Amino acid sequence: MTDTRIRLAVPEDAAAIAAMAVALTEEISQRLGAKTFNLELQKTASLCHALLREEKYLALIAIAEGEAIGFVGISEGRALYAEGALATMQEFFVSPPFRANGVGGLLLNAAAELARKRRWNRLEVCTPPLPEFDRSLAFYERHGFEVTGGRKMKRLFTEAQ
Repeated sequence: MTDTRIRLAVPEDAAAIAAMAVALTEEISQRLGAKTFNLELQKTASLCHALLREEKYLALIAIAEGEAIGFVGISEGRALYAEGALATMQEFFVSPPFRANGVGGLLLNAAAELARKRRWNRLEVCTPPLPEFDRSLAFYERHGFEVTGGRKMKRLFTEAQ
């Protein structure tokens, strides 16, 4: 495995995280055969920078040989079913050349450690219940996650609504 370091992202990492988020959403859309996201790199980088600066979004970033090769984006929340604080891994991405060599596991371990430090009662992730994502599901299960049911749904709001 490449010498990989995981650290908490700072606003200056926004451009690298945005590029990986765009790659992630393009990969998901390709697997689904439909464009389900519409991220623009510059707009996403600006948003990421602001959210990281305001600490409304957390990210762990994987660095190898000075290059960002993966990240996990995390949102903190509160819920009665979680008995208080929880976090959701909103995005999880490892650059294809670095997959299957432990980088994803390092990111998940770092996310679990962050959960313990921040006293989150649970760490959640959503992966579509589709055959195209069976490898993702198996990956999360190998790292201690369990299926809890449900489906991710969305309702979009525009500024005019």
